[in-house]
Amino acid sequence: MNIEELRVLLIENSKDATEEFKRLFHGRGGLYDGFKYLTIDSIDKVLSVAFFAKDEDEEKLILMLQEFTISSRYKTLVVQRRYEKGSFGEVLVGELDENLYALENGMKLKLNLISNQNSYYFADMKNGRAFVRENAKDKRVLNLFSYTCAFSVAAKLGGALSVSNIDMSKGSLSIGKSNHSLNKIDPKGVSFLPYNILKSFSKIKQNSPYDLIIIDPPTFQRGSFEATKDYEKIVKKLSQISSDGAMVLACLNSTELDSEFIINLFKEFAPEFSFVRRLQNVSEFANLDEQKSLKNLLFSYSKLPEERS
Repeated sequence: MNIEELRVLLIENSKDATEEFKRLFHGRGGLYDGFKYLTIDSIDKVLSVAFFAKDEDEEKLILMLQEFTISSRYKTLVVQRRYEKGSFGEVLVGELDENLYALENGMKLKLNLISNQNSYYFADMKNGRAFVRENAKDKRVLNLFSYTCAFSVAAKLGGALSVSNIDMSKGSLSIGKSNHSLNKIDPKGVSFLPYNILKSFSKIKQNSPYDLIIIDPPTFQRGSFEATKDYEKIVKKLSQISSDGAMVLACLNSTELDSEFIINLFKEFAPEFSFVRRLQNVSEFANLDEQKSLKNLLFSYSKLPEERS
């Protein structure tokens, strides 16, 4: 694929763009030779571009994107050079609203496109949040590694009885509170707990049992979590905090670990949980190898007969 072909694809993919967040181009899925370092998102009237590696044609590409923005529905073009440590997003066309948010199935989630790190919002988890929203009614929900609490917003909009958001980062939880406020969600029954999940099980257990548990950790975060050795520590304790019939949504976004990694952890360390299915990923995030893409795996808990008495 060359720059002109990319321009034509953007025109086609933006034809049905609305105020809702939409990924227009997902080069990181490996489907487009020459642009594996590039993502382009539609956020209402904002075109958001992220470069994950330096390319010799970057300036030519940016020029095309500027021309595309000016001639399209978009009013603003913002570029993040994620490969440059410490750099900030750059607004190249128009202006960027300080109170920018992504709209997803009518749900508002705060965005920060000026930061060169994560933008507060992981769009590829859309189907996971939809599942939680559709299955949260009257449920007690545990949201592990909650980050900015998008799952919690979805759960409460779906009628959850309560949600416990657990994350080490007080800053992320603060954004999570803002997300609830942005969606006019009654804070009653919602908690934001800055715990180290691996070291605070006794505190997490206090509010159990839970009817719906979400595990959405980073693949690797130095000093706090490493999926290859720490995921099993959570799986081992799930039966102690789950109600009979509870659902677990076990997530992992790793290019190195496939679905069998998680399924085998449950077989070995939590055999009371039955694997139900893997949620389908958002089509806009298609990957050349789907096992390298986001994995949202659903499990169901059934207590042993002796545990029910």
